[in-house]
Amino acid sequence: MSYVIDRRLNGKNKSTVNRQRFLRRYRDHIKKAVEDAVSKRSITDMEHGEQISIPGRDIDEPVLHHGRGGRQTTVHPGNREFTTGDRIPRPQGGGGGKGAGKAGNSGDGMDEFVFQITQEEFLDFMFEDLELPNLVKRQLTGVETFKTVRAGISNEGNPARINIVRTLRSAHARRIALSGSSRAKLREAQAELERLKREEPDNFGDIQTIEAEIERLSARIHRVPFLDTFDLKYNLLVKHPKPSSKAVMFCLMDVSGSMTQATKDIAKRFFILLYLFLKRSYEKIDVVFIRHHTSAKEVDEEEFFYSRETGGTIVSSALKLMQEIMAERYPVNEWNIYAAQASDGDNWNDDSPICRDILTKQIMPFVQYFTYVEITPREHQALWFEYEKVCESFADTFAQQQLVSAGDIYPVFRELFQRRLAT
Repeated sequence: MSYVIDRRLNGKNKSTVNRQRFLRRYRDHIKKAVEDAVSKRSITDMEHGEQISIPGRDIDEPVLHHGRGGRQTTVHPGNREFTTGDRIPRPQGGGGGKGAGKAGNSGDGMDEFVFQITQEEFLDFMFEDLELPNLVKRQLTGVETFKTVRAGISNEGNPARINIVRTLRSAHARRIALSGSSRAKLREAQAELERLKREEPDNFGDIQTIEAEIERLSARIHRVPFLDTFDLKYNLLVKHPKPSSKAVMFCLMDVSGSMTQATKDIAKRFFILLYLFLKRSYEKIDVVFIRHHTSAKEVDEEEFFYSRETGGTIVSSALKLMQEIMAERYPVNEWNIYAAQASDGDNWNDDSPICRDILTKQIMPFVQYFTYVEITPREHQALWFEYEKVCESFADTFAQQQLVSAGDIYPVFRELFQRRLAT
């Protein structure tokens, strides 16, 4: 019986390669469809992929074929509508319609090609070309992250890592070294025995002596073991520390009374998108959630997004708490520090200059990137203008944008976190 062993990487999904090639080819269509879907769909609705439609004309390949012109005489089955000599109008090419809407009087058309992309593929296109900018500080993480590398051959090791070729080579060399002289004497004795039997067959004494010597040498050679523990060789693998980037993202959200439910919903969506991006793109990243009204508090993810606590507006409380957490848990020589703040811009007037001072003196010199999104359709207020002064001083590491509706979240998000060269 014959057995076929399928060693292909995509053995259980043999069309994977073709699918990946198709996704690369129509990347522009898919990216546009994903961006449209993100603007319409809730950010929290990430549990499924998306249905993509590509116009049929865009997937056609140039092909040589016979034209449909010319006159043809065809015999059709009998029917009640036509008789001999009737002329049937030539049908238009294609014949496919759009599949939706009212009936038309045009016979030509082309159906759209519709296919489904998975959640994984949807998120890949969604987060393509996005990353935290200025991720430059590198530090060996000690015992946390290692990579295994080959480091030669060892005489001791795990049996699973035995090097058979090196082991047999060592055993062969040992057998030659221990039995080489005996084998040479054995060959000489065998040659002498053949000579005596051929030339002096009556010399029984010498023949018996040589036969005894041959037996002794053979026994000595056979006593040398085929394999000895000294011969065992193992592949030596050692662990080297692998450099990795450690980053922390501070998420600051205004939940004061001036934030309407619609504004809070947009802020929540922005941070959900940010949190999903961070968790997907960076395996080792800490996320610190800070909610604030008149006072700030560090909370977990659940409370950050779904707590009903509210109050007045003092933005500086969140910035002060962020600075305290930075100093306590995230030394700047080991961590890349990032922050994203969402607010409607309303703030106690005397507090806005304080926010600027805290940012300028205690936060911006130590962070890699700080982004502020103001969720309001109204004119900007004092906090925005104070932050503009911060942006003038830290143009490379501070950014601010305005959100008006949920449809602005994804474009603004892409603009804030567009892929940049590390500096």
